[in-house]
Amino acid sequence: QVQLIESGGGLVQAGGSLRLSCVHSGRTFSEYRMGWFRQAPGKEREFVATISYKGTNTFLPSSVKGRFTISRDNAKNTVYLQMNSLKPEDSAVYYCAATRAEVAVMQPGQYSYWGQGTQVTVSS
Repeated sequence: QVQLIESGGGLVQAGGSLRLSCVHSGRTFSEYRMGWFRQAPGKEREFVATISYKGTNTFLPSSVKGRFTISRDNAKNTVYLQMNSLKPEDSAVYYCAATRAEVAVMQPGQYSYWGQGTQVTVSS
């Protein structure tokens, strides 16, 4: 059973930065592609970033590309989301997720395991 635990959320002013972390339990972290999603109140869960098993390939949508960076440390079983130049519209609960998909996947249903989420609030 895979467990994912996010941390690093909080309240930040617009233009500020946060780094989210997600720790994967177990010994198979490097076998999973990892992703980050976010969900604001009343909205659908939105894809934010994904990274391949070894961290060599990443994909982010245009809404966050250039501001957010996804990375991973397989020795620490951890995936990160560095968020810079934050905007109020980035406010949401952020979730990390794991999938065995070999290619970049962006639909929530394509991920098998989810963390509990961490709240990010950006004030204007």
